Amino acid sequence: MKRFAACAVFTLLALVAAPAIAADRVTVMLDWFINPDHGPLFVAMERGEFKSRGLEVKLIAPADPNDPPKLVAAGHADLAISYQPQLHLQVAEGLPLARIGTLVATPLASLVVLDDGPVKSIADLKGRKVGFSVGGFEDALLGAMLTKHGLALEDVELVNVNFSLSPSLMSGQVDAVIGAYRNFELNQMDIAGRPGRAFFLEEEGVPAYDELIIVAKNDRLSDPVFVAFLNAIEAATQFMINHPDEAWQLFIKGRKDLDDELNRRAWLDTLPRFALRPAALDRGRYDRFAEFLKGRGLIRTIPPVDSYAVELR
Repeated sequence: MKRFAACAVFTLLALVAAPAIAADRVTVMLDWFINPDHGPLFVAMERGEFKSRGLEVKLIAPADPNDPPKLVAAGHADLAISYQPQLHLQVAEGLPLARIGTLVATPLASLVVLDDGPVKSIADLKGRKVGFSVGGFEDALLGAMLTKHGLALEDVELVNVNFSLSPSLMSGQVDAVIGAYRNFELNQMDIAGRPGRAFFLEEEGVPAYDELIIVAKNDRLSDPVFVAFLNAIEAATQFMINHPDEAWQLFIKGRKDLDDELNRRAWLDTLPRFALRPAALDRGRYDRFAEFLKGRGLIRTIPPVDSYAVELR
């Protein structure tokens, strides 16, 4: 009887403890297929940074890159990797999301032309074709850059090239592309023997912003697993900065399809852009970008930063 009673107590305690264990499982939806932009996530996993903090993290690449924030908003995932510009638009649409951390702390998108092509300055785009992937937002970026050089969107011909940015530029289908990543498309073009040249948004009339951020549903911000998650990311990022070659080997561990020249170049170009303090929030940066979006007609009002971006402690 005593043994039975002891077993019963043990079983009861295990059942009571089960929810706490389950709460430490964290599902993270990536923004796109696995690439060096996600370095801190995979290095944290391979180094046991999540495990040592009591987390069981699952990283999932989406079938549709538009889905991750929506899945988090609907409660079907804990976290999503997303973009600061998109967060402003999603919050304006009513999605219950909040930024809790930053992965890549500088813009990656840029306006790219062929290095040996006829476009030497943004002013040279007058009357030329510009390729884009995402209508609305990329139009706003391009419009701001053109305005600085005395042009307007009406002075160029916009061509939707979907996500075929560098191929459309190298083939001559367009004279420039907006939204090309400086750590990927530029390397891709160089490897193909058609070097490109980038005009950086933050130098051409667009406020600086966080390219990749981590978002959660705004009614879960007190969940302690998020603080543990961010601490793990910070530890991984510090390791990457100190040991880039060893970190690269951890990133491609079990993912040999990523071990190619493009990803190796992108890895080195992305390293200095990772947020060294992922949890830290620059409220002024978010306010400035909201003002930019309002000025370009993409959002109607500027909500308080604390309503959609937080710094967890």
